[in-house]
Order: sequence, then structure tokens, then C-alpha cells
Amino acid sequence: VVNEPAVIAGLYEASILFEIVEAEFKAEVEDGTEVSAGTVIAEVNGSGRAILSAERTALNILMRMSGIATLTRKLVSMIRREGLDVRVAATRKTVPGLRYFDKRAVAIGGGDTHRFRLDDAILIKDNHIRIAGGVGEAIRRARSAISFSKKLEVEVKTVCEALEAAKAGADIIMLDNMSVGEVEEAIRSLRDEGLRDRVLIEVSGGIDEGNILEYARLKPDVISLGFLTHSVRAVDMSLEVKRIY
Repeated sequence: VVNEPAVIAGLYEASILFEIVEAEFKAEVEDGTEVSAGTVIAEVNGSGRAILSAERTALNILMRMSGIATLTRKLVSMIRREGLDVRVAATRKTVPGLRYFDKRAVAIGGGDTHRFRLDDAILIKDNHIRIAGGVGEAIRRARSAISFSKKLEVEVKTVCEALEAAKAGADIIMLDNMSVGEVEEAIRSLRDEGLRDRVLIEVSGGIDEGNILEYARLKPDVISLGFLTHSVRAVDMSLEVKRIY
């Protein structure tokens, strides 16, 4: 039973857990369904021992995944209501061992999973840039070591770095921890230099539910949010046992 409004996620995973303990699991809704408080989302039939052995783990997964999906759906809906085509994405800031569950929940909520593993794409961060000696050199070294099929993203903190990254051939530029005004200036500068259409713009850092629309209205391609997964509030759920004679 769901005890508050939510977007449901994790039913498939819960069904596997109950299958392992030889209990019958029947979902009453599908993952991605928006439900109200009091909704029964699944029924489980089996011995008391079987049900109780999987109860806590199944609830933990359902509650966490539904919390992530609910928040993701809320933020995506806020942006869509403004008529904006900006993706909401997760980051790699997930709980160790739970990345599959967290990323799948984001997708169920309508968000983008971003990279799942380090080798899904190349992301050049500030430490890489320092070690390489600059944005351009970091991109050059990375390009020389990867396949043509790999996307290359660069995290930048200033307008100058954004322009340098675009000119050096980055596919994606992440404007990291920039204010709304700084993001606006960076996007305008890229457009003025004829570079905007050559790169995807991702905005990340310091963005929350209160200011996400300010950033979205600047029309970046992606807004990535670590708090979707690292600070999630689980949805309140419970499993209520009924004895069948």
C-alpha cells in the first residue's frame, strides 16, 4: 500500500525478490503510474515465512525507486509545462551498489540516466584539466586515446573555458556551478561565436527545485541533478498481511 501520492517504480525488481522466496507477486499497476495515497500497488500470496523474508528488502527498493521517480517526474513536468525541451538527467552520484536501481528509477520518472559507467563516455573534469595543463590540451589527449564513437564532454567553470572547449572539439560542455547570469553569458557567447549548434550544453551544480526553471528558460540541452539520487526521500509504503484460512 502506498501511503502518499507517488510515481511508482521498482515493481519489476520486487517481483524478482518474491519469486526467489517462492511467493506469488501480482502488480496492480505498472511502473511509472502516478497513484494517490491508499492505492494498493501489488498483492503477494505465499507462506508467512516467504513473505516476511522478502518484505523489507522489497519495500526498501520500492520506496527508494518510487521516491526518485516521483521527484524526477515532478521536475520534468515543471519544465514541460513551460513548453521547454530540456532534459532532466541524473549524475553518477548514486549509493554504491544501487546504481542500477537509481538510474532505472530516473528513467521511469521520465528523466535521462546520463552515464551509467565511466567508460560510457569521456568526461573531462577540473582535475583532468589541471593535470593536462589546460582545456584544449586535455581534449587533445583524450581524443587521441578514444574511439571516434565515444562522446567527449568537458566540465568548465568559466565562459572562456566554455569557448575554448567548443573550439577544441568537445561534443558536450557542462557549465558547472555557474549562476543563472553566467550560464546565460556562456550560451550567448557560444552563439555569437557560431559554436552553439556544434555542442550540447549541460548545466549542473547548485540547481534545485526552486531555481530549475530559471536555468531551463535559458534553453540548455540538459540539466543534471545529483540530488535526484544522492538525497532522495523515500516514498512511504507498507505491506499489510492478511491471513487466508
